[in-house]
Amino acid sequence: MKLSKLFTLLLVAGLVFTGCSNDDDGPSTPIDEDARFTTADQMGRPAVNTVFISSSSKNSFNTTLPSNQSAAFRTEMETNLSGLSPAYANESDANALGQNRDAFIDLLATDVLNVSLTGKTTFFDGTNVLTGRALADDVISTELLLIFGGEDGTENPGLSDDNVDANDKMFLATFPYLAAPF
Repeated sequence: MKLSKLFTLLLVAGLVFTGCSNDDDGPSTPIDEDARFTTADQMGRPAVNTVFISSSSKNSFNTTLPSNQSAAFRTEMETNLSGLSPAYANESDANALGQNRDAFIDLLATDVLNVSLTGKTTFFDGTNVLTGRALADDVISTELLLIFGGEDGTENPGLSDDNVDANDKMFLATFPYLAAPF
């Protein structure tokens, strides 16, 4: 048994050292300075893209720079929000953030995850809003609350919460923080 472990260790070490070189002149394959990279998918705010962008527009939305998303998709998102949520039926209606339909669409139309560098990191806790996303944040319930809950979060109670109040496993107290999948 010990001999097979030693053999395996020597084999792995041999492969590692064979792949190394003492070439200090940089990479052996030149870097393509003109390479272009594209975004294939983005989801800074989960479910926003899924709910408010039509399937025929998904690829376009996913490859559009966030700074251009509002101009390209605002009208589609506004139409879908108005059709989905009775909480924005009137021009004066607002959500739990105090945003009317136009302000909320402006927020949604740029799919980014904001991050606070100085304060609490949370998606929404009633006080701190979109300052990041902690593992325990119930992002989907928050989004449902903002879409359907109205000014005080009580409108459309059957639609404004996913009713999933806990994970099936506790988060770990140390890195990597996520529980084992099984």
